[in-house]
Amino acid sequence: MTNESYQLISIALYMALMLFIGWYAFRKTSNLTDYMLGGRSLGPAVTALSAGAADMSGWLLMGLPGAIYSSGLMEAWLAIGLTIGAYLNWLLIAPRLRVYTQVSGDSITIPSYLENRLKDTSRFLRIASGLIILVFFTFYVSSGMVAGGKFFQSSFGLDYHYGLLIVSAVVIAYTLFGGFLAVSYTDVVQGLVMFFALLLVPIIGLTLTGGFSGTLESIRDVNPDFLSLTKGVSVAAVISSLAWGLGYFGQPHIIVRFMAIKSVKETKSARRIGIGWMALSLFGAIGTALVGIAYYHQNTDATLVDPETVFIALGQVFFYPLIAGVILAAVLSAVMSTISSQLIVTSSALIEDLYKAVIKSDADDKRYVFLGRMAVLIVSIVAIILAWPNKESILKLVSFAWAGFGAAFGPIIVLSLYWRKITAVGALWGMVTGAITVGIWGNIKVLTDNLYEIVPGFIVCLIVTYIVSLITYKPNAEIEKEFDDALELLESERK
Repeated sequence: MTNESYQLISIALYMALMLFIGWYAFRKTSNLTDYMLGGRSLGPAVTALSAGAADMSGWLLMGLPGAIYSSGLMEAWLAIGLTIGAYLNWLLIAPRLRVYTQVSGDSITIPSYLENRLKDTSRFLRIASGLIILVFFTFYVSSGMVAGGKFFQSSFGLDYHYGLLIVSAVVIAYTLFGGFLAVSYTDVVQGLVMFFALLLVPIIGLTLTGGFSGTLESIRDVNPDFLSLTKGVSVAAVISSLAWGLGYFGQPHIIVRFMAIKSVKETKSARRIGIGWMALSLFGAIGTALVGIAYYHQNTDATLVDPETVFIALGQVFFYPLIAGVILAAVLSAVMSTISSQLIVTSSALIEDLYKAVIKSDADDKRYVFLGRMAVLIVSIVAIILAWPNKESILKLVSFAWAGFGAAFGPIIVLSLYWRKITAVGALWGMVTGAITVGIWGNIKVLTDNLYEIVPGFIVCLIVTYIVSLITYKPNAEIEKEFDDALELLESERK
């Protein structure tokens, strides 16, 4: 058998496992809450690894290593910002959001939580939230499908479009049938595969590039500035990279995990597991890029056509075929875990927050679950169409969608959990102006070259929400009671 055959066997076994998990979850899904939120039954390890795998999309194994391979450690500011942001998200948002979504109408989506929390009877807030999720997640899902196409193209020489269709078909299948539980369980497997692969590649690579000293010497030969966090980096660039951390407060596919965990007490264990996994994975991604710089400098006969495939290329060079297949499966894990998480949240936005809100159907849960599956299929088809030309970089697509969610939802989520006086009108205006700011800023090159669009978007949303809320605030006994009940439940569950 050829090396490629062994690698394909590993990939086939991995995909078969994902489909089996999807079938298993399908048998445990009986109603809309199960399909969209897993019945709020996730333990800390599943929650942490699921949130991490959903967060760290193809950019972790392709986009980030590619950026550092091309520009050096100046790109590591992004990883630093993400780690800080993720920690604060677990610490400040997870416990309160878990209890508040339970107290306020047993909300199962972010739009439904905002509507219930702010007692918005107009439905405008819920519809606007659902539309923002629909638009930005379609771009986000598209970025994952681009990564899937690039994966098969660089690994097996397969046409980009065939690779895109293969990845899309498998992830659509287990998400469509298994829902949130399938997404969460597959995320655990995918998170573990990613974790070990990201540590294995740079560790083995160091033995082939002369250890730490030989590797660092080779990197200095290529460009001594590659080992500096500050050389050639402007203050605005550092701010832009660190600002990625702000995005965590508004990412629906991540914070929905906080709503699904069994209890507040378990968020502490989940935070430790999640941040530990994340820090080591990011360290492995950075190490992979640096080892790659040294390896290709030392081996001039080897070439790397696309920097975003450095992890894939090194995996194929460093390991025997079956192990190389596992390394390749790690890339698929990163890609597929995020696509599936985003598809299920987009499906919930379409059905729970748009269809039910606008049409006001009185259909039963089986009908809604069916519609949720159709929503997964429709969004997937649109994302495939967007990914088909293969013109955008993975990191560019992810950064735009990440900024959109962070700016539109981040300030609203924080204020809704910590400030009694936020109003539905204030949240609506803040959300819309934040999303529009990102949309405009993110499409003007001279602006994005100087400052990441999440910064102005987040600030605009925060200021507009605060000012409009102060102007429109009126005491509401039901809101006050729920706020107090949420705080009481939070304290009782922490004991």
